[in-house]
Amino acid sequence: MITSIAHATVYVLNQDEALDFYKNKLGFEVGDDMKVEGDFRWLTVYPKSKPQLQLVLAEPKEGPMFSKDAAEKIRSLIAEGAFGAGVFETENCQTTYEELVAKGVEFIQPPTEQLYGIEAMALDNSGNWFSLVQR
Repeated sequence: MITSIAHATVYVLNQDEALDFYKNKLGFEVGDDMKVEGDFRWLTVYPKSKPQLQLVLAEPKEGPMFSKDAAEKIRSLIAEGAFGAGVFETENCQTTYEELVAKGVEFIQPPTEQLYGIEAMALDNSGNWFSLVQR
């Protein structure tokens, strides 16, 4: 029986730049940062209040998971904003939105009333969109 989700993968164009964004703009903590095999880097981040669910910041590269062609296609799709990085919760969407705008985070939707709460949508520095939700 599966009891929880421990990691979700966000494909990024550059792990160092993504780490800087998620740590210094969004305020995430670094979970793991290690070389596993060859040039494969296991890099995880998590929001301070939720260390049990970590995001794996992974670069699509040729290797066991992707062919060279597939890795290049995925990198192109990331840059086009085709992927989502997840839904991040906040206690106050408007305040968090203003804090992140001041840090230079690009938003594609300001805080907006939805059926499930107040939601704003932003882009990470690779081009992935993510939602910021207040329930």
